[in-house]
Amino acid sequence: MQIVPINATPSQTLSISLANQSCTLNLYQRLSGFYMDVLVNDEPIIEGVICEDRNRIVRDLYLGFVGDFAFIDTQGTSDPQYMGLGARWLLAYLEASDLGGEG
Repeated sequence: MQIVPINATPSQTLSISLANQSCTLNLYQRLSGFYMDVLVNDEPIIEGVICEDRNRIVRDLYLGFVGDFAFIDTQGTSDPQYMGLGARWLLAYLEASDLGGEG
């Protein structure tokens, strides 16, 4: 597991290399919750997935993404909100080995 550095802003885009994948992560707050897009080599893997505490983001092997992501509430079990990103809510990249061979 690797913690991805994020900021407490309502919208941000990150470029990061994970498991030899050139990833772009779009994170954004809406009235209905906090959402995430994952792109690899500028091709969407998932878009508009709501982020919930300790719930995987990508979830499906057939999408071709190696690993997964999950938000972790360090102070309880609430779903992420931008004001606490990087402090209360951490974005974890789960490596294939963290998933028991699932991704």
